[in-house]
Amino acid sequence: MRLAEHKYRTTSRIAGQLLHVEDVHAARIGEVVKVIGPDMELEGEILEVTKGNVLIQLFGETRGLNLENAEIIFTDTIRQVPLSKDILGRRLNGSFKPIDGLPMFLASEWRPARGYPINPVCRLRPEEFIETGISAIDGLNTLVKGQKLPIFSCAGLPAKELVAQILQNAKLRESSKSFAVIFVALGLTFHEYSFYLKALQDIESEFAAIINMADDPVMERLMAPRFALTVAEYLAFDHDMDILVLVTDMTNYCDALREISNARKELPGRRGYPGYMYSDLASLYERAGRIRGSKGSITMIPVITMPEDDITHPIPDLTGYITEGQIVLSRELHQQGVFPPIDVLPSLSRLMQKGIGDERTREDHRDLANQLYKHYAKGRELKKLEAIVGRDGMAEPDQLILDFAAEFENQFVHQGTHARSIYKTLDKGLEILHAFNLVPVGSLIKQPKE
Repeated sequence: MRLAEHKYRTTSRIAGQLLHVEDVHAARIGEVVKVIGPDMELEGEILEVTKGNVLIQLFGETRGLNLENAEIIFTDTIRQVPLSKDILGRRLNGSFKPIDGLPMFLASEWRPARGYPINPVCRLRPEEFIETGISAIDGLNTLVKGQKLPIFSCAGLPAKELVAQILQNAKLRESSKSFAVIFVALGLTFHEYSFYLKALQDIESEFAAIINMADDPVMERLMAPRFALTVAEYLAFDHDMDILVLVTDMTNYCDALREISNARKELPGRRGYPGYMYSDLASLYERAGRIRGSKGSITMIPVITMPEDDITHPIPDLTGYITEGQIVLSRELHQQGVFPPIDVLPSLSRLMQKGIGDERTREDHRDLANQLYKHYAKGRELKKLEAIVGRDGMAEPDQLILDFAAEFENQFVHQGTHARSIYKTLDKGLEILHAFNLVPVGSLIKQPKE
């Protein structure tokens, strides 16, 4: 029997949470492995198989394990995820075990954590509006059901506060539909965990949280988003729910991917990251979307902290190729006290047009967004001229646009921690345009409704 042949005591080296086993007759990458030692039982996953030599990543502390007492059991199974609607309202760790003090829910079925590829022919275009409560997103870079819209942040910017605000305020305009948020946190410090724990207590929508701490096994950091997306697929495509998956921080995920790649002694690519990082990220991001024949959807917001504030760094660069736009946070706006400090000009939602309009938001949404963007972009250009010639050396119409840009940042982009409905967002933009007499003749833009 193969099962009897799958027990080995041929461990040749233990390096941290990596285990090297020799003379293995049958094994495959991704297979789940159990390691039995004195007073311990650990799980692991096969990372590499080379001519009977197997590299295993363990989940857990290996202290007390040595070459003589380690028994390796190859289970001939891949990582499976227990699925049930009872996961809503629960908090689990990167190994998919409860951390909220409640017993594990009873699984309705089990599915592979790596999921199944979506047939491109069966994909539907993302459409319909998801309200985040953030004016710079809802008004100018609208999030659409089935979209992948990343947030590009920098070290020291309030990305976690923005994430918390989206967690608490994200919703569908059609209250009759089932909506839930799946929150995935990777490599959290205890301070960050405490912050998000408080944010989850104030969330209005149904949610599930998968939390990976900074001192947890690195392999869990790679598995946590896969667990979350498998749950999202189950809820969206089996139970017709609209799921928003919010992942922070994908930079920690990519650093874990690089660490595992180095352990496997693979040839590094750009900045030391593995050459397959693009396809690995795509295997996560492309699990979002809508499928023909299902009423549900998966929308994804990954958060990326750009190393050295460099948007051309491999992580944001590759993410930008895969996703449909980006929300960029600005250090300059943050220093001015603007929250959320979203830089409207480099931000983009390529699918915005699919989510706005007469029935979805409002008839004048597109025209209003165009006018706000147009005049703000001109105002930002005039700021450079002002630094050279001074305000007094500029024409009066240019001074007006400068004032508009300042008002736009302070009144539209800046909203503090208070959420705005899409109608309040559009009315705020309308109010600013009318205050500076910038509404063109013949425009669809009208006066705010009483």
